[in-house]
Amino acid sequence: MNITLPKMEACGFRVTAPPSKSYTHRALIIAALADGVSEIKNPLDSGDTRVTCRALRALGTAIREEPGLIHIRGNSGHFSCGEMMTLDMENSGTSFRLLTAAALLCSEPVIFTGSQRMQERPIGHLVEALNSIGGRIGYLGKTDYPPLLVEGTMRGGLVSIPGTISSQFISALMISAPYAESDIEIRITGDVASRSYLDITADCMATFGVVPEREGYQEFMIRSGQCYKGRTYVIEGDYSSASYFFAIAAVTGGVAEVEGLNPVSVQGDRMFVEALGRMGCQVTWEQNCIRVERSGDLTGITMDMSSSPDTVQTLCMVAAMASTPSHISGISHLKYKESDRIRATVDLLNRLGGNATITEDGISIIPAPLHGGTIDPGDDHRTAMSAAVLALTRGDITIRNAECVDKSFPDYFTAIFGILPG
Repeated sequence: MNITLPKMEACGFRVTAPPSKSYTHRALIIAALADGVSEIKNPLDSGDTRVTCRALRALGTAIREEPGLIHIRGNSGHFSCGEMMTLDMENSGTSFRLLTAAALLCSEPVIFTGSQRMQERPIGHLVEALNSIGGRIGYLGKTDYPPLLVEGTMRGGLVSIPGTISSQFISALMISAPYAESDIEIRITGDVASRSYLDITADCMATFGVVPEREGYQEFMIRSGQCYKGRTYVIEGDYSSASYFFAIAAVTGGVAEVEGLNPVSVQGDRMFVEALGRMGCQVTWEQNCIRVERSGDLTGITMDMSSSPDTVQTLCMVAAMASTPSHISGISHLKYKESDRIRATVDLLNRLGGNATITEDGISIIPAPLHGGTIDPGDDHRTAMSAAVLALTRGDITIRNAECVDKSFPDYFTAIFGILPG
């Protein structure tokens, strides 16, 4: 599906943020591990979360879905696995990583595979960590990359893991750790990429009854013998998905009001609206709505986005429309996402006449007159959605294979056409 969006003049609209993908994944897996029945309200229904649901069903979890609600009967920390079961995680990195650790709670070995891109995303640090505490995980292809044969147990003990490639490796250990044979102490070496996602993991765990002990972002202790308790859990709105609407207001010179966002959320991508404020937008925080308005010029920004990875590309689109240069840093881990998002962003802007360069720690953007063209997002949902923000400033930019947005925001383009003036 190819989409060409019309040019959008100063806009004014009000929308509701989609549910958080990160919280939905975690709540589904934790509820599946819990004692008792959980009701997950307002879950995100997307390509990635469907992968997690299918995998949990294959692992013996009773899941019943209805509009806006998922019922899950927990397995009390033990999954039922058929002999040599194969789970295809497609292109969902979160599903792959979080469930790789959980599969050590299975009675039988499990094969994990995924898309071609998934098989290019390194997972060696997680495998080494799990093998150090009882796993016997092996590579079925290239060392350090999927597919994997997951077997062994979760014995527990001290585990050291680098934090530089993905915080999901650490989250995977944390979520399954209460069901280890003994306490698990996680020590993280180096800087933590996307560390705000560890806050999301800890927050979700605590809501289901297990509170990790922690020393900042360098050490987590999860006591063995604890059990998650089934409960009713409401998924909060997603700041990553909301960022596109705020960015549209910024680049077109209009007003965007987004409902359904938690103003005290631990989501790192809430920093995006603060970045827009620094660039010249007026930001108003209300109880259940955030309002972003731009009436004057946008100025460039220098900002560390290490804890807000999923809004980096969106911020780059806004920076391309500013009056002064910008530098986005702390994003080296983006090269390991669904695509190399650093290279993809620079190529996208430069293909349309922009002036973007890759630096040692990020991306530098010097505003330049843009022209129309065709963008291939390389099957990366966030590249496609951020490109749409820029497309609305021109009216002559076509996005190819736009259906890839199903991964996190299936109704994205429907929502975009819904805010266009009649």
